[in-house]
Amino acid sequence: MTSLCWNLALLLLFASPLLHSQLFTHAASTSPPVTRPRIIFLTGLGSDDEYDDVDDLDNHSSPPEKLYPVKTTLLQQAPQLCQYNPCLENQEPCTNLSAKTGCLCPGVSGADKPPQAPRIKVLLPVTEGDDIGKIEVQWCAPSSVVSGYRVVIEGNEGDAKEFGDVSRRGVVRSLEVGTKVCVEAVNNAGHSTPSEFSCKRYDPPKSSNGYTLAWVIGGVVLLLFLIIAAVILWKYQMRQKAKRDSTDGLGNPSYSTEGTL
Repeated sequence: MTSLCWNLALLLLFASPLLHSQLFTHAASTSPPVTRPRIIFLTGLGSDDEYDDVDDLDNHSSPPEKLYPVKTTLLQQAPQLCQYNPCLENQEPCTNLSAKTGCLCPGVSGADKPPQAPRIKVLLPVTEGDDIGKIEVQWCAPSSVVSGYRVVIEGNEGDAKEFGDVSRRGVVRSLEVGTKVCVEAVNNAGHSTPSEFSCKRYDPPKSSNGYTLAWVIGGVVLLLFLIIAAVILWKYQMRQKAKRDSTDGLGNPSYSTEGTL
């Protein structure tokens, strides 16, 4: 009897783990699944693996979702016009300025086309230096590729004066009033066609010497007028004084021009 009880105890001891496993499996299959909350960890910005997911412990869950940050594009600053003045001499070409700073140059016709006409500014007589008495011509460059300039004087077209591509002024001989002067731009494709704004007739500015002379003459005339007026006034006062003296002498009986009575 004792051995029988001992055998039953050993059998229960070995069979209890198997029974406990079957009971646990049955309970797990009949109980509802446990849902765990999804946890998202922020690992950093700017990399491909923006977020890491920790999902359920089982291997049958869906792959973690990737969340990508929204990237905004900065608006580029509007390009600026180049600081280039077509009327100034010896400037750096606008193409060089554009390459350095990214600025915009005005539209320019290519070297394979004749240049547009430059704009003539003024014709001024030279008043000092070695070129005194001559005429200085000033102009502005066109929006074209230019290799040089020619200044053509009416009546002497065959003897035009040439200047470099960076020049904006040149000196020519003395001109008579009304003489027409034109400036032409030149490149390998030809030269510009004269226009109303590339030609000008010489009209000398009014000299300030004439105004100075007029002021001097006016001053001299005014001075003479004041002197004459002062002389007339002085003579008038002298006559009035003489009349008063003569009247005082006749009123006194003891007065005599020959002496005392």
